[in-house]
Amino acid sequence: MGKHNKNPKLYIVSLTVVSMFAIICMAIITLMMLFTDIAPARILLITVGVYAFVSGVGVFLYFFITSRVQRFHAVDDNVTDLECNLTLNFLSELYMPVVLVNAQKKIIWYNQSFSDKVQSRGGLYGKSFADYCPVSTEELLESDNMRGLTVQAFGAYFNIKAHNLPFNGENMVLTTWNDCTELILANKKLEDEEPLVAFIVIDNLEDLMQYAQESYRSASARVEEILRSWADSIDGIFREYERDKFILVFQAHHLAQFVSTKFDILDKIRDVRVGASNLPVTISIGISTLDGNLCTKEKNSRSALDTALQRGGDQVVLKTSEGTEFYGGKVQTANRRSKVRARVVAEELSHQMAQAENVLIMAHAYPDYDAIGASVGIARLAEYCGARFNIVTNFTSGDFKKCEAKLAGYSDSGVFVDVSTAKDLMTSGTLLVIVDVNNPTQFEAAKLADMASNIAVIDHHRKAAQFGYEPKVTYIEPAASSTSEMVAELLEHVLAPGLLTKDIADILLAGIMLDTKQFSRNTGARTFGAALYLRNEGANPTTAGELFYTELNSLTSEADYESNVVIYRSSIAIAQNSEAQPNEAVGRVAAAKAADKMLNVIGIEASFVACYTQDAVHISARSNGRINVQLIVEKLGGGGHFDSAATRLTNVSLTEALTMLKKAIDEYLSETKEEK
Repeated sequence: MGKHNKNPKLYIVSLTVVSMFAIICMAIITLMMLFTDIAPARILLITVGVYAFVSGVGVFLYFFITSRVQRFHAVDDNVTDLECNLTLNFLSELYMPVVLVNAQKKIIWYNQSFSDKVQSRGGLYGKSFADYCPVSTEELLESDNMRGLTVQAFGAYFNIKAHNLPFNGENMVLTTWNDCTELILANKKLEDEEPLVAFIVIDNLEDLMQYAQESYRSASARVEEILRSWADSIDGIFREYERDKFILVFQAHHLAQFVSTKFDILDKIRDVRVGASNLPVTISIGISTLDGNLCTKEKNSRSALDTALQRGGDQVVLKTSEGTEFYGGKVQTANRRSKVRARVVAEELSHQMAQAENVLIMAHAYPDYDAIGASVGIARLAEYCGARFNIVTNFTSGDFKKCEAKLAGYSDSGVFVDVSTAKDLMTSGTLLVIVDVNNPTQFEAAKLADMASNIAVIDHHRKAAQFGYEPKVTYIEPAASSTSEMVAELLEHVLAPGLLTKDIADILLAGIMLDTKQFSRNTGARTFGAALYLRNEGANPTTAGELFYTELNSLTSEADYESNVVIYRSSIAIAQNSEAQPNEAVGRVAAAKAADKMLNVIGIEASFVACYTQDAVHISARSNGRINVQLIVEKLGGGGHFDSAATRLTNVSLTEALTMLKKAIDEYLSETKEEK
């Protein structure tokens, strides 16, 4: 910075005053010479004397005042000059790049370090800042100035901080670039080499062996050989810790490869076939990338494996900080249920009920016979345990109205309550039992789950994702035909013969009949065993069948769907109603029945029926077993089973819902084709 006059204003004022006084003196001399008789020489002498005296006084005052002012400002001005010179020199010689940008995003100044990074022969003045920085100055200013933004530029990583510099009414931005390449690469190396834990379980080998016992050892050895070869290819640690159960420890950078191939290890295991029927062997894998020590990683990976098994197996569940991801799930659910687990769950649930202040039972919104049957079955268990209990339900549900007459004892005693009443009944000691649903978006009242401290979940649908809470009891069995079947098994283990009322037994049987399509689908030995137990408790198939009688408005709604069908991708039927359905419950039931009927059409492998109501679009999905409709509706926020699923879309029109459905179908078929 150059030197400057300390008091420019004072100097100019003094000079002006002296000049004006000289002009006045000349004017006085002229006037006196014109209008007086005094000799001109005397007039000139007197005037010059006065002028010299006054000028001398003026000069004295100027230097006196100037010295005082300079003495007052000398320290501040010297420091200011020193600061300006030091700042400029410091920024110019700073090791990190520094760039000054004007309001037009043009570079107006930069230091030598930035020039070295750019490696440009010409000057950079006037060039756009965006040519060298991948983020704008606005983004830099919006970021935390203490932390800055990390960007990639000039083949390296920089942490850039920005500062506003107002100058002459213009907002300029000073940016400092700190090279953090070594730190970023070191962190990436640590992340890549971080150990991850994977738990692996053979889903159905034990069950398949009952049909091909002699092939058990060879099939088990083949599966272990494939898994060990997979582990060796990534230099992982592979151990069998229990029969048909393995643990794999590997470095995190291999995970990206697994995801890119969509865990093709599932396909390799599925190629192992057993018996004359050529049944495939499947595995489930649980992996977690959540932060924590090895103990925490092990716990989270086990939780991911539990989710995979509860969703039916033959898949990988990957838990990350961004959510839960699912891969696989191509084959029907493996039947790994055992009455031992049912007995353990029955005992634990009975214990929780006996300890609770009261029990609230909740199913999904718009409950069907399976949800109602499971609810009243759990209510009977709570009654047997001596607990106060209530069932949270929607009184407008058509299926509930049909069952209400058979449950006069519960209706008259106020067992059934609405959501607002249930909230008043909720205490810290309340046990909330959720049946026939595990996706919070489909609960009768999701807020009840948020309020509850003690929760039990009993469901036969594939687990949608990890719970946001830790249930006291979790009993999710996708292999079960219905939740009513599962509840019937629990009651059989706890109640003595004859203690289950006939009406409850009828509704439980109706729930099984609903989800098995009158015992024509998803049935097994356990299904018929549960039905036999209910029959022995007084259930009558004829009486239960009366609940399925169709009302005329439901019949016409069903016909409406069947008259609006299009065939998509040559083998998928998509139907819709012709106008908004005023009664959502009736429309949903009709849609489900229409979806079932469409599977009877030759060449149709899957059917989707969209029920358009005043505020939502409900989609029922069915499959003949060749297409996994559960994976399709999961893309739309729904869930269910391999061959029976549903979803509910809000704040969308029917056209938008059908577009979203077709997109989900295309994605599923594309993924399936790639995996093949």
